[in-house]
This record gives sequence, C-alpha cells and structure tokens, in this order.
Amino acid sequence: MSDLKRNVFSSGHVRKFLVVIEEEAPEIEAALAFAANRVRRTGGMISMLYVIEPGDFQHWLGVKEIQREEALQKAKAIFRLYRRKLKANGFEDITSEEVVREGKKGEEISKLIEEDDDIAIIVLGASEEQSGPGPLISNLVSGNKAGSFPVPISIIPGHLSWDDITSLA
Repeated sequence: MSDLKRNVFSSGHVRKFLVVIEEEAPEIEAALAFAANRVRRTGGMISMLYVIEPGDFQHWLGVKEIQREEALQKAKAIFRLYRRKLKANGFEDITSEEVVREGKKGEEISKLIEEDDDIAIIVLGASEEQSGPGPLISNLVSGNKAGSFPVPISIIPGHLSWDDITSLA
C-alpha cells in the first residue's frame, strides 16, 4: 500500500467506497446499499465504476465507435437507475461520482485504484448463483493480485435486502 493510501484521512482527502456497476442485479444493489450505509455512518462518498469491455468488432472502426457509444449510453442509464435506487431507499444525501473506463474489468479497477488516492475500499456483491460468487470476485480475490490488492475488499452477500444491510453496516 502506498504512503498516499495510508495518509488518505490525514491529508484532507475524501474516502471513497468503490462499487463496480454492471447490469441491474441483486448483488450490485447489495454492494451499493452497504457502501451507502458506510458513507452515511463514517463519511466519504461512493464512486460507481462501469467498465466498457473490448467488443468483438474492434477491427472495424465504424462498428467499434457505435458499440462504444451504445455502451456509454447503457452506462449512463445504469448509473441513473442506481441513483434512483439510492434515493428510493433514503440515501438522496449521499454524494456519489460516476466513472466510466474502457478495458478489461480487473485491469481497469486496479488502474483506477492506483490513480485515485481517495479510493479506500472496494465493495462487491456476491452472486446468488450456485456456481460461485461471480467472476469479478473470483478474479480479484484469487487471481495474481490476491494478497497484494492495494485496498480492502468488502464482499456483500447478494441476497440481503436493503434493510438487512442497513442493520449490518
């Protein structure tokens, strides 16, 4: 962990809870609910990240640009959806930011954390599926970064309700 990350609270930074946003899913709502509750109780803000992953038609410039624009519009719509969910659950006072990156999800998460010294924790929701917690969690906690990830990772069970999470957070 860098000295900047260690001194994030003493140097006037705002602690950010990073939530990786994808499709609408219960596990993402669980992560967002946990982050919102922690922000309300301890201060800081939520940083919502949406990663546009490389498409299959990168060799055709026109198709690539159309896919990129569609993905950007989708990201904006998903951000609006989750801001509405925050508001509907009484968290309209929570400060949040929206970040869109392009690339491989795991790499972009790592790059963002390295670039933004205010990111203090990443909050992920575990999938309810029987096949495992989800590819992102599996990649981050068991991949080549396991044991050396620069910030703590909180994994929230995807089946918990907003009320359950409020009582836990």
